[in-house]
Amino acid sequence: MRVPLALSAVIELGAGLGMLLLPSPLAVILLGSPLDTAVSVTVARVAGLALLALGISCWFVRHDGQGRAARGVLGAMVLYNVGACALLVFVGAGLQLSGIGWWPAVLVHGAMGVWCVASLIREKP
Repeated sequence: MRVPLALSAVIELGAGLGMLLLPSPLAVILLGSPLDTAVSVTVARVAGLALLALGISCWFVRHDGQGRAARGVLGAMVLYNVGACALLVFVGAGLQLSGIGWWPAVLVHGAMGVWCVASLIREKP
């Protein structure tokens, strides 16, 4: 479980910092539309903080082996990645919102979700 947790940490820390510092440009890259209200920028920054929290959690439990903490964080990453992938597919297909980074984000979240599930199954306690 160490590698998917470490990679998740790096990805989420980067995405979280980006959303915290540059929410509107990242929205354009991801969804093809800027964040044009103070409310949307604030919500995006809160999401950035949540991503930072996920990244930090992944980073600190990456050496926990098959411990309960690592399995719990990896389970949370399954929920996050599968949910983010499904939401992005809905937003792109149903709401017609997509930017140049939309497909890469869908693919990364889908792949990470599958990898995290596989890691949980393979590393039974």
